[in-house]
Amino acid sequence: LESPRDPALPSGAPPPPAMMWFRLARGAAPAVRVAAQATARVAVREAPKRFGGFAVVAGTSAGLAATWAVTRPGGAASCDAAVDWAAVRKEIVALLDDSSYTDSSYDGANPGPLFLRLAWHSAGTFCKHTSTGGSDGATMRFDPELSWGANAGLKVAQDLLEPVKRKFPQVSYADLWIYAACVAIEEMGGPKVPFAPGRKDKTSGKECPSWEGETHKVGRLPGADMGSPDKTAEHLRYIFNRMGFNDQEIVALSGAHGLGACHTDRSGFWGPWTRAPTTVSNEYYRELVENKWTIKTTHKGKPWTGPLQFEDPTGDLMMLPSDIVLIQDKDFRKYVELYAKDSDAFMKDFGAAVGKLFALGCPGAKKKGWFS
Repeated sequence: LESPRDPALPSGAPPPPAMMWFRLARGAAPAVRVAAQATARVAVREAPKRFGGFAVVAGTSAGLAATWAVTRPGGAASCDAAVDWAAVRKEIVALLDDSSYTDSSYDGANPGPLFLRLAWHSAGTFCKHTSTGGSDGATMRFDPELSWGANAGLKVAQDLLEPVKRKFPQVSYADLWIYAACVAIEEMGGPKVPFAPGRKDKTSGKECPSWEGETHKVGRLPGADMGSPDKTAEHLRYIFNRMGFNDQEIVALSGAHGLGACHTDRSGFWGPWTRAPTTVSNEYYRELVENKWTIKTTHKGKPWTGPLQFEDPTGDLMMLPSDIVLIQDKDFRKYVELYAKDSDAFMKDFGAAVGKLFALGCPGAKKKGWFS
């Protein structure tokens, strides 16, 4: 997971129009906010069929312009008096807006999708049967967890957040990783995801989650391909059911693949899933059901030598076997079709599922009360 800013924008220029409209919408009154978010999603829908930039949304409204003066809620310092969460948020937003951030898989980028992947892979180690793993501890700082294949490239996300940690030493790494993802989701036009502080950092790799079983060699996270659609679907359910998620939640969480891209030097796969990889939307599901997907055989004019993946007719977009199985398995597919047609349903279910994911293994955080 990574993401784009318009490469034509000069350093210090404002974010792409779609992202700006989402930010305006968050501060607006409810009626204005709904209209603005709908307009922003039109911008995503009408984005040109290349990564050079987002379509410009025509027109403005006095109500939206006025929202520039509205102060966006910045968290709740009252929930944890030792931390100014509004100030932490400001630092994270500055990272998201840094035009110098680049991504090797496509032009333009911001680290929002990478922050989401960091938090996702931290929390996704939870096992409900043993009450181990989860987002408490930030054990991905250490081997063996840091070296799990599924976590390739996530040291980049950790390093990006290190200056924020130094500025706010009282914030645990575990809380920072989750909070950065919550902020990134909202900044990219997604729903508010509940957050509560209180996670504690563990001190060594001896405390990394581990288990015995068929997936122990690759950690506790889902793999992209188990050799056949049936085995891949079974694997997804095995991993996600262990965390406490059902089929609907599996498909909702998979919507995170609408953000960012794969990299040959990390996972071995290549490319983005959608043409709006820095905007939270239902485009991932629309691409799955409306586009044509075939096995990738070439890459930039040469034979493809990477792992099995799928591509659209342009070769610009990709899907993993674990994505394609969501339309091959009838019980998964009904939710893909629902979210492809109903953006609001996706936003609601995605927010709920991500909030549940981020809370896994964190009883201390739950006791402090949620805020966003």
